[in-house]
Amino acid sequence: MISVYEMLIDAARTYARYRKTRDEIANLPLDVALDLDIYPGDAERIARDAVYGPRAA
Repeated sequence: MISVYEMLIDAARTYARYRKTRDEIANLPLDVALDLDIYPGDAERIARDAVYGPRAA
Protein backbone atom coordinates (compact mmCIF):
# COMPACT_ATOMS: atom_id res chain seq x y z
CA MET A 1 0.00 0.00 0.00
CA ILE A 2 1.31 3.46 -0.93
CA SER A 3 1.58 5.94 1.91
CA VAL A 4 0.34 9.50 1.87
CA TYR A 5 3.96 10.63 2.04
CA GLU A 6 4.83 8.65 -1.11
CA MET A 7 1.80 10.09 -2.90
CA LEU A 8 2.86 13.63 -1.98
CA ILE A 9 6.43 13.02 -3.16
CA ASP A 10 5.13 11.60 -6.45
CA ALA A 11 2.78 14.57 -6.93
CA ALA A 12 5.61 17.02 -6.25
CA ARG A 13 7.89 15.27 -8.76
CA THR A 14 5.14 15.23 -11.39
CA TYR A 15 4.44 18.92 -10.86
CA ALA A 16 8.16 19.70 -11.16
CA ARG A 17 8.23 17.87 -14.52
CA TYR A 18 5.19 19.89 -15.63
CA ARG A 19 6.84 23.21 -14.65
CA LYS A 20 10.11 22.31 -16.38
CA THR A 21 8.31 21.24 -19.56
CA ARG A 22 6.10 24.35 -19.55
CA ASP A 23 9.06 26.66 -19.05
CA GLU A 24 11.11 25.02 -21.79
CA ILE A 25 8.25 25.31 -24.28
CA ALA A 26 7.47 28.90 -23.29
CA ASN A 27 11.12 29.90 -23.68
CA LEU A 28 11.74 28.35 -27.08
CA PRO A 29 13.08 30.83 -29.61
CA LEU A 30 10.16 31.97 -31.74
CA ASP A 31 11.62 30.62 -34.99
CA VAL A 32 12.09 27.16 -33.44
CA ALA A 33 8.58 27.19 -31.95
CA LEU A 34 7.05 28.14 -35.28
CA ASP A 35 9.08 25.45 -37.07
CA LEU A 36 7.60 22.93 -34.63
CA ASP A 37 4.13 24.44 -35.13
CA ILE A 38 3.96 25.43 -31.47
CA TYR A 39 2.47 28.67 -30.22
CA PRO A 40 4.37 29.61 -27.01
CA GLY A 41 1.09 30.73 -25.44
CA ASP A 42 -0.03 27.09 -25.52
CA ALA A 43 2.90 26.01 -23.32
CA GLU A 44 0.67 25.28 -20.32
CA ARG A 45 -1.72 23.07 -22.28
CA ILE A 46 1.04 21.24 -24.12
CA ALA A 47 2.99 20.60 -20.91
CA ARG A 48 -0.13 19.48 -19.05
CA ASP A 49 -1.00 17.02 -21.79
CA ALA A 50 2.58 15.74 -21.94
CA VAL A 51 2.94 15.19 -18.20
CA TYR A 52 -0.59 14.37 -17.01
CA GLY A 53 -2.04 12.97 -20.24
CA PRO A 54 -4.56 14.48 -22.63
CA ARG A 55 -7.99 15.35 -21.33
CA ALA A 56 -10.86 13.18 -22.45
CA ALA A 57 -13.08 14.96 -24.94
